[in-house]
Amino acid sequence: MRKIGLISDTHNYLDPQIHDFFSDRDEIWHAGDFGRIEIAEELEKIAPVTGVYGNIDGDDIRSKYPLHQRFDCDGVDVWMTHIGGIPGRYCIPIRKEIETNTPDLFICGHSHILKIARDQSLKKMLYMNPGAAGKQGFQVYRTVLRFSVDSGKILDVEVINLGKVGEPV
Repeated sequence: MRKIGLISDTHNYLDPQIHDFFSDRDEIWHAGDFGRIEIAEELEKIAPVTGVYGNIDGDDIRSKYPLHQRFDCDGVDVWMTHIGGIPGRYCIPIRKEIETNTPDLFICGHSHILKIARDQSLKKMLYMNPGAAGKQGFQVYRTVLRFSVDSGKILDVEVINLGKVGEPV
């Protein structure tokens, strides 16, 4: 079993609560828009990080993290990218691949909108967007996800509310 912390859109800000919420995680997955490499380095102190770069990320992030990550996690085929769209409206550059080579779990960020859904049209693929953990954006709440992966199953999915944007931590 692998315990995963999923985060996105930190935009140069790592909430101090992340250390506590992810302290028992085996891995942290970041779905892009780190902001600066120090965010990744701080997360690495908690657990190994698998990430993708986002549209605001510079060369420091882009040289370490690719645009897409496709990997197996304990029997679950995972595809993570920053700009992916939503179920039924995937981004044009990835739509064909997602339809012809459907992962079990598709993760993206970018929208700042927390969403977890099964895409019934794509072999019941699970879609996850953890929302945004940073202080920038139009989202009302800052959010991250925690879950486990065990023998091809995604279990114990939790939404963590870090507080309202603009509220002191």
